[in-house]
Amino acid sequence: MKTFVNPEKSRWSQILQRPLMDVSGLYETVQGVLNEIKQKGDSALRKYTLQFDGVDLEKLQVSEEEWTEAERQVEPELKKAIELAANNIEKFHGAQKTEIRKVETMPGVSCWQKAVPIEKVGLYIPGGTAPLFSTVLMLAIPARIAGCREIVLCTPPGKDGSVHPAILFAAKYSGVKKVFKLGGVQAIGAMAYGTESVPKADKIFGPGNQYVMAAKQLVSINEVAIDMPAGPSEVMVVADKSADPAFIASDLLSQAEHGADSQVVLVTNNEELAEQVKAQINLQLEKLPRKELAEKSLKNSVLIVMEDEQKIVNLINEYAPEHLILSTKNYSELAERVFNAGSVFLGNYTPESAGDYASGTNHTLPTNGWARSYSGVNLDSFIKKITFQEITEEGLKSIGPAIETMAAAEQLEAHKNAVTLRLKRILLDEG
Repeated sequence: MKTFVNPEKSRWSQILQRPLMDVSGLYETVQGVLNEIKQKGDSALRKYTLQFDGVDLEKLQVSEEEWTEAERQVEPELKKAIELAANNIEKFHGAQKTEIRKVETMPGVSCWQKAVPIEKVGLYIPGGTAPLFSTVLMLAIPARIAGCREIVLCTPPGKDGSVHPAILFAAKYSGVKKVFKLGGVQAIGAMAYGTESVPKADKIFGPGNQYVMAAKQLVSINEVAIDMPAGPSEVMVVADKSADPAFIASDLLSQAEHGADSQVVLVTNNEELAEQVKAQINLQLEKLPRKELAEKSLKNSVLIVMEDEQKIVNLINEYAPEHLILSTKNYSELAERVFNAGSVFLGNYTPESAGDYASGTNHTLPTNGWARSYSGVNLDSFIKKITFQEITEEGLKSIGPAIETMAAAEQLEAHKNAVTLRLKRILLDEG
């Protein structure tokens, strides 16, 4: 990890630069794949699945036999863990439901909002270097709670053409009925345009690499809504001498093992703690099966020693981390001053892994600084809100003259006339 001591603010953006790949030509390449999927449907999906995943698939959709076999293969202990996590996710997201509240803005003028589910949603579950069955729970459960009529899931097949059994078990437990063996750009294209096999979605959810993110952004221009720009994972840990160096190292490594393009950042006001954390990282790294990936990620990672607490808060909000862990004595007070973060973890006994799996919060979060303007996935992500209004004759008499005045001032006479005609009718009826 590169170490910086009390860096000037002018250097922060350079020091905290994310390890994004060179995207010159990326969008052109991705658009070419998307265009072919739009034109040729399933045949293009099969072509690119063979090219990118090395699998020649006869059928894209997971069969009933595969569902049954997957459930048999998942160990009972893992099933129980998935069920526990699913129940917590359901509780947390179910509590996000809101009641309809009618508001009378003035006598005779009633307005309200009704939440309705997005009808068709597409969920992308990365396969890549790890089968992210936890992401199935994070996306499918709120979609089901919201009442989405059709939930389609795409995930890359393994070299043998199968989907990881835990992904299928989590999908079935969450209420998903259609799973397709598609990864990367071809999965996004299939759900955006619809093909002979894959239904078209109204909104696409799910994290992924730079190619997936580019595909989501491109299809969102004209075809379909997306949850957010979600790229490589990242964590920022803020710690003082009250923190446990071993805990901090484990949190940093838990993100570093996601992939070579992940980034981890440690900010502390204590140089001795910084050295202890580095020693712990070296110890723990040796025991990790994904050591090679974590080592590559650590090359992109940063350790900042900063003594001024307000500068630390400013640094957090400028970086806008996907995950923020506050391992300080005054973490509650510090948290109140954070306004740019995807998800915040408070205290020494709240590892980021809890949010990734089982505490109940959602782990599909904005990365690359998008936490400045996006929320993580939540129940509202699967809902659209329709406004309603009802105006009585009394209400129109009260509000009508203001509407006429404003419409006339904007030179929109038809708008004005829609009110004027009604007011005249009311006067006639009363006379």
